[in-house]
Amino acid sequence: MAKIIENSKGRRSIRLNADDIISIVREYQNITKCETAYTEIRKKLLQADFYLPEEIP
Repeated sequence: MAKIIENSKGRRSIRLNADDIISIVREYQNITKCETAYTEIRKKLLQADFYLPEEIP
């Protein structure tokens, strides 16, 4: 699960574990399969939504 980390400057970072990364890459591959042109891949990604579950402490 993704973990949001607060820092002293007010910006937050998101820590991903291996499962989160694999999930994102898998979703990217599913969305962009059969596309080779950068502009077409970008169009598809702009229409897609990616979500990471937040770790609950």
